Amino acid sequence: MKEEKSNRDMIVETNRDVKWICRTLEEMKESIGDHENRIRDLEGFKSESAGRERQISAGVGAGAGGLVAVLMKFLQ
Repeated sequence: MKEEKSNRDMIVETNRDVKWICRTLEEMKESIGDHENRIRDLEGFKSESAGRERQISAGVGAGAGGLVAVLMKFLQ
């Protein structure tokens, strides 16, 4: 037969379990915080990249417009 645990043994075991649960929850919170920071960094990088692409597009459009103006001047 299985030996019955004393109240003291159960309290010690419960205390150990509660400490383990608290440590695990703290690790999960830290992990979630790290993930949120990474997501924010990626979103910032994405918006910076999109801004650069718009600037490049605007620059290409302005250059093409200037080239057309010069060609039109020569053709007249």
